Amino acid sequence: MDFFQQFILALIQGLTEFLPISSSAHLILVPKLFGWADQGLAFDVAVHVGTLAAVVVYFRKELKLMSRDWLRSLTTRKQTPESRLAWGVLIGTIPVGLCGLMFKGVIETSLRSELVIATTTILFGLLLLWADKTGKRKRDEHSLSMRDIIIIGFAQAIALIPGTSRSGITITACLMLGLTRSAAARFSFLLSIPVIVLSGMFVTLDLVQAQTAVDWQALITGSIISGLSAYACIHFFLKLLDKIGMVPFVVYRLLLGVILFFVFI
Repeated sequence: MDFFQQFILALIQGLTEFLPISSSAHLILVPKLFGWADQGLAFDVAVHVGTLAAVVVYFRKELKLMSRDWLRSLTTRKQTPESRLAWGVLIGTIPVGLCGLMFKGVIETSLRSELVIATTTILFGLLLLWADKTGKRKRDEHSLSMRDIIIIGFAQAIALIPGTSRSGITITACLMLGLTRSAAARFSFLLSIPVIVLSGMFVTLDLVQAQTAVDWQALITGSIISGLSAYACIHFFLKLLDKIGMVPFVVYRLLLGVILFFVFI
């Protein structure tokens, strides 16, 4: 890859990882529009490392409190809002981990078609709009019950279908459960941390088994650009979300889905 390709793909990964607009749709559409070859497993790992670093740095204070209280809860059996939130993030990750292991082959073959991605981009965009318009938006992320966590966890597992958007479907589920927009986004971003770690581990394992050559310059460039763009994306998304709502992202998804149908179907 030349620098332009590295920059564009890393920027897209950093932005779309956390916006409810589907990173898989963009990472399939852009290379095909430009006629680029597949960027390779190593680059995928690098840009995921960048987005992981961004969300960990952004929520470093919250993660410190959550980790401290979670560790204390193991010995004292006493729960605080932060320890419950930490348990929620861990338990909410279980469904996507199990489904990823069980259906990995199907996801990587049968579900990566342009038709599937175009359909899910539109369908789950409309579902996001419905949740945004009908949700009560009165709760914060600390009020989530175990039932809520399980529902959000299984919603996140649906995001294994390309085009769904992990952040989009988890925010949708949170809004349906009555969370405010900002609380839904914060929990979605916290929930992304173990998911990005797990997906990075799986891709790294595939990379090791493939024994391919590594372009370190491309990996470093991709990691830095994806990390910076992801950090900026999280900051401005949370800052503007309550003002603009989900409608702009839904409109974008609908347009993207139509383009995908037009270009590839």
